[in-house]
Amino acid sequence: MRINAHGHILPEPSQIPKFMKEKKLFWIDEDKKNMRQGNWSRPISSPGFFLEEKIDWMKKNNIDHAVMLCLSQLYCNGWKKDDCIDSITFQNNFNASIQNDFPKTFTSGFVVQPLHIDHALKEIERCVNKLNLKLLCLPTHFLNSNNEWLSVAENEVDPIFELANKYSLAIQIHPYDGEKMISLKNKYWRFHLVWMMAQCADTLHLFTLRNLPNKFPNLRTSFAHGGMLGLASYGRRIQGYDGRPDLFEKLEDPRKTLGHKNLFFDTLVHDSHTLELLKKRVGTSQLIMGLDDPYPLGEIEGIGTSYPGRVLDYATEIGILTEEEKNNIWYKNVINWLGKKI
Repeated sequence: MRINAHGHILPEPSQIPKFMKEKKLFWIDEDKKNMRQGNWSRPISSPGFFLEEKIDWMKKNNIDHAVMLCLSQLYCNGWKKDDCIDSITFQNNFNASIQNDFPKTFTSGFVVQPLHIDHALKEIERCVNKLNLKLLCLPTHFLNSNNEWLSVAENEVDPIFELANKYSLAIQIHPYDGEKMISLKNKYWRFHLVWMMAQCADTLHLFTLRNLPNKFPNLRTSFAHGGMLGLASYGRRIQGYDGRPDLFEKLEDPRKTLGHKNLFFDTLVHDSHTLELLKKRVGTSQLIMGLDDPYPLGEIEGIGTSYPGRVLDYATEIGILTEEEKNNIWYKNVINWLGKKI
């Protein structure tokens, strides 16, 4: 069995509530050629963004099951509270409908906004107990009430992790909004190619320093896009921890959580040598298949030599992975992260 642990799906234009387009929060053109938000737009480059075409694409590529994550555009950072709550409710209800209607094909995630902590806790209760969703999607960073960007691994977010720990949820941490955080021009696609990786590294840094994998032992947390800068910078983080102990009082040595059984990383790193680094750092048992379909930065066909599974296939061909390790990344490791059987 092959499971993709990192995919996305869009609602049909008619499914998006009217208020979201009227307030320019998020909408999709009727011809389904662009998704829009405020003055931002993005081409819908693949029909696989939508349900029927997604299922056809999965069958074509021998993908038996897929995890549908929340849309990054609906993390709602900086939105008015009512708009945030209404939009998150829509997103979670939509994802729940996908899982409910196609339980053998999809596992869906749900999202909360850490700024509105009371609502976030109520939404976790609703999604777990009423919608049967067991995968919590969180942004790497969020905008707090003082207009400051905080990592989701800061102690202000601990009540969310405490409740998620109670329910033994899987968690997926994904970057977005880099252009709002960093004072650089939005050119060269730098926020997707560089800064998203840095956002994951930053939150992984805090996640390990605060010892969250052991503080909340029932959680199984995956970092998107391989968390690759976080693992590539591991030696530098150790050097800093050892060299400036005055800066890390009451924090934990990052060595203690390297390769932790509840820390997972998806395989969307685009080349086998980076995948080999992940294997050496955390072990193949902590790697899960991530395609990020159908985005052009995903591992999809039609872009260079890419196709779903290419990096794993090539890594196996050149001896970085065994066949058993590759198969486990596609299946066993994913269900271990989800905490369920498919």
